[in-house]
Amino acid sequence: MGSTQRSDEFELLCDLAGANVTPARRESVADRNLYAVNWAELLRLAEHHGVLPLAARNLLEADHQLPPEIAPALRSAYEANLRRSLWFTAELRRILEHCASRQLRLVPFKGPVLAQSLYGDVGLRSFSDLDFLITPADFDRAKRAFAEIGYGPATDLTPAVERLWLRTGYERSLDGAAGKNLVELQWALLSHFYGVDLDVEDLLARAGRTIVGGCEMPCLSPEDSLVALCLHAAKHLWTRLIYLADIAETLRLPGIDYSLVFSRARALGIARILGVSFWLVRNVLHGEVPEPGEELAAADPQVAALGREFAERLARGMNYEFESTEYFRLVMKLRERRVDRWRYLWRLVWTPSSGDIAAVRLPEALFPVYRIVRMGRLIRKLG
Repeated sequence: MGSTQRSDEFELLCDLAGANVTPARRESVADRNLYAVNWAELLRLAEHHGVLPLAARNLLEADHQLPPEIAPALRSAYEANLRRSLWFTAELRRILEHCASRQLRLVPFKGPVLAQSLYGDVGLRSFSDLDFLITPADFDRAKRAFAEIGYGPATDLTPAVERLWLRTGYERSLDGAAGKNLVELQWALLSHFYGVDLDVEDLLARAGRTIVGGCEMPCLSPEDSLVALCLHAAKHLWTRLIYLADIAETLRLPGIDYSLVFSRARALGIARILGVSFWLVRNVLHGEVPEPGEELAAADPQVAALGREFAERLARGMNYEFESTEYFRLVMKLRERRVDRWRYLWRLVWTPSSGDIAAVRLPEALFPVYRIVRMGRLIRKLG
């Protein structure tokens, strides 16, 4: 990784961020003097990077010589996350049973499904909501079905604005009796302006089945899950280790058809995003990447340069302002085809965000004016 400076605590966290860490990573942990670790910093980093349950389990099960006050803290952190994850798992089952009774087609992803399929334990991954993929045509039915079991939109939108948001956005948050933003209904993997037009109808048609909490439920195919995780990580510019851990564990699943994954990625113009994801798994987590993934990353000379930049920012704990020149520049560099970069730039300028819509209330007949509102607010932010 070149000259990237990584703290001892960050290095240790990288070794711990996996359900099935390699022998080399286990040896690296065993060779450390854990009494010399800044535990306050390690726990802070683990929480920030979303890998505290993984780090806690791996440290506790390895029977390392931990400072006496650390083992109880780690056990408490894991158990707290497990309790929350079990509540979400039970709620997921309740929601799916209700939606099945309404003959509503939807697929849960991330959350308990991801935790169980990748880590074998819903307590090993932290999450704060339940995500469901639906088609835009089913959104109204889904909203009514969720309302019947106590979930309502987190924000009030007029029917006209909601129709606009179905064209330009990708998700709608729902609140429940147990808290706010507990459910996300998603009709796309990314907002329209990113220019990655992956049809949710195709994702639902290719969905498989899995067992979570003793209940059979739908799930994304391994190939689609890998693409979805790489896109999600790229949207956030790989700023948390959990994004890499999810991709690394997916790469360990047997039977993934990489030729199919890469042909779809090339058709969407996101092969570079997959390549950077694989490079980071290999060079930050020291995870295993199958040969087809190594070849994909090596085929694009921009992958290693971008990977080093993101690895350095990740090690430094940098975040991004999602409507900043820097963020837009980096997202542009992640697209390997010129046509996709231009499509992204065009949609970025002209696609109104939720903030643009909230800033000015317009009647439906004047909705095209939101493009002008968007451009004006964007110029002010970037200026």
